[in-house]
Amino acid sequence: MAQLGIMIEAQEGLTWDRWERLIDAAERLGYACLRRSDHLGTTVGGAGREGLALWPTLTVAATRSRRIRFGQMVSPITWRNPVLMARNAVALDRLSGGRMELGVGAGWNEREHHAYGIPFPPLKQRMDMLEEALQVIRLLASGEPASFDGRYYPLHDAVVRPTPTNAGGLPIVIGGSGEKRTLPLAAHYADEWNTNGVSHEQLRAKNDLLDRLCDDIDRDPRTIRRSLMIGHLVGRDHGELVERARRMQQVIPSLADLSPDEAIAALRGRRWLVGSPDEVIEQIAGWQQAGVELVMLQTLDQTDIDALELIAAEVMPRVGA
Repeated sequence: MAQLGIMIEAQEGLTWDRWERLIDAAERLGYACLRRSDHLGTTVGGAGREGLALWPTLTVAATRSRRIRFGQMVSPITWRNPVLMARNAVALDRLSGGRMELGVGAGWNEREHHAYGIPFPPLKQRMDMLEEALQVIRLLASGEPASFDGRYYPLHDAVVRPTPTNAGGLPIVIGGSGEKRTLPLAAHYADEWNTNGVSHEQLRAKNDLLDRLCDDIDRDPRTIRRSLMIGHLVGRDHGELVERARRMQQVIPSLADLSPDEAIAALRGRRWLVGSPDEVIEQIAGWQQAGVELVMLQTLDQTDIDALELIAAEVMPRVGA
């Protein structure tokens, strides 16, 4: 069985009205969680799109909802100091009664860093920074004075209080697919490992590797939830699918010059969930067999609440735990 969540690319036009409607829909329709990206500018193209800053939106998610879990997927360590991340996340954890999930990663978008004047170190350094950051976040979650001889984030009797609601600390989501650094970090620190853009075979292999890495450190691999971020284009019939494809062409400039049917084929080629509810259920089943426990529906058309209602009504009952 797999749970379904909603993931919003906030840099692609998120407004307060859209965000509040999405929170209400996720809460009302039974989705497990609502997450948003942490980017400063568009990643799919187009200029002048609105977008809301991270922490204010998560604060609204904490206060406007009562059931869903929420967080970012994921914050690049290149522009989020782990001490400040930990303080903000613990505050939201307390505000929401323990529903905040802290997503962290190494960062990947060099163009975005350059556009906003943020240093973009080589991959090895970013991974070293991420490893230190995860250690710092875990240390600070204890509420006790913490010292850490880090190259990037040293601590000297640092204290963060209050402590997280859960005695186990802040739930941490680690995003990425790298087998040399990301998966070992997930084995040590993650409560959830998230990936995207992989095939079923690749995901099975990475899941098996994560299991072995957990065994090596005497950790139960079942304590790490496996999640997949994936786009979706769902319609009751071909006509509805074509209409949603037309809308998606306005969101993703690279699809603009295609016919709707060509756009549908292109999204299938990107391994999106595409088709009727029955087809999407079959596609999700394939991901479940590959080890996915949580499907994060990457929702690029932020105004299409009807699509989320369709999935909740006709897909969720047949795949959800």
